[in-house]
Amino acid sequence: MKRTTAKIEREYGPFPGVDRVGGVSYDGAHVWIAAGDALAAFDPKTGKMARKLDVAAHAGTAFDGRRLYQIAGDKIQTVDPETGRVIATIPTPDGGASGMAWADGTLWVGQHRARKIHQIDPETGAILRTLESNRFVTGVTWVDGELWHATWEGDESEIRRIDPDSGEVLAQLDMPPGVNVSGVESDGGDTFFCGGGGSGKVRAVKRPR
Repeated sequence: MKRTTAKIEREYGPFPGVDRVGGVSYDGAHVWIAAGDALAAFDPKTGKMARKLDVAAHAGTAFDGRRLYQIAGDKIQTVDPETGRVIATIPTPDGGASGMAWADGTLWVGQHRARKIHQIDPETGAILRTLESNRFVTGVTWVDGELWHATWEGDESEIRRIDPDSGEVLAQLDMPPGVNVSGVESDGGDTFFCGGGGSGKVRAVKRPR
């Protein structure tokens, strides 16, 4: 396993009215953050808040190219990003979840204390595959066919690349002490956007090649 220290390239926030950042997603223009009682978006070029939807947003966030998916308690909401309307809901695996990502027509859902990542059917919530982790799982993201997930245990966080078939850890980015990751999303290139939990911040971290 290749292990390196994460390089933080930029910090965003704290944002007005956002006490905590949970899930993080990216629609190609804006970074979306789960802010508890709202789903908010900011421009990563300027760092300015651009939009806020009145949607319960407690944990993981994902984007499929048209719609947002948002964990709220024991359900995953499908959200119209234009109107903020909840179009549909499915149950989260085993009644709870943390991080979430979209890839190849399915959702990948992290379970924090269960230390698992489930691949699920976005229409029914049926579990298609389960990967085990030896750390608490927060954010989940895919980029260039690579599955990455964030961890947060005690005062330590990492971003790990894992084998999507076996769950084996292939690479690991160690965050600086006290810098925790509540959610993670790739920009499709060389950057991970990392939610900072109670700091109210989002950090841009360089993705290793």
